[in-house]
Amino acid sequence: MKRLLKILFLYIPVGYIAVSVLLVLLFKWAPVKFTPLMLERSLDGTATLSCVRTNRWTALDEISPALQRSVVASEDARFFEHKGFDFVELKTMKEKHEKLGKKIRGCSTLSQQTAKNCFTSGSRTLLRKAVEAYYTFLIEKIWGKKRILEVYLNVAELGPGIYGAEAASKKYYGKNAAKLSYGESAALVLCLPNPLKRTPDWVNRHMSTRRMEIERISMQTKLLFDRK
Repeated sequence: MKRLLKILFLYIPVGYIAVSVLLVLLFKWAPVKFTPLMLERSLDGTATLSCVRTNRWTALDEISPALQRSVVASEDARFFEHKGFDFVELKTMKEKHEKLGKKIRGCSTLSQQTAKNCFTSGSRTLLRKAVEAYYTFLIEKIWGKKRILEVYLNVAELGPGIYGAEAASKKYYGKNAAKLSYGESAALVLCLPNPLKRTPDWVNRHMSTRRMEIERISMQTKLLFDRK
């Protein structure tokens, strides 16, 4: 009985922590070519595994600063200020809910979204959220902001079978991600909340005001690692 308890409460947790830290260390430098979401999409018929093999890993320096800024402006305005969890946004959301009765919405940071995409199944359970929070802490400590943004822009789902900025840019605009304009970038990031239904054309038709707002904000957004 003692041996079983030792396995359950010592060896397994320590082993899991060791493997998870090694995995995060590996992906600090190695390209993340495959994620649990890609597997899920291939199993449910949304996409095929072949689309994963055709997606080229793209270094952050080869992705338009306009797209980098647009993602921060749209998805996580305090990306460079928080340490993985935006407690300011959480507090604001709670206050709006209590005072105005507004529906509580998700406010995951880019760090949390990256951790979810790379290390969890994406299921809506408390266990998944706990695992996501654990990996968010790890990648903030081990990767840093530049690497988190780079990985996010390479694995984010932007359409059926379309993962990452380079694949999306070629699919929708016929160009490399390095050449995306602010307008194109804003339309692209507005697909992120519902990538299986939204396209940049749909955004331009139905969300033009929001697209112009993101474009305006992103042009004013500063990145800690902006190229001179």
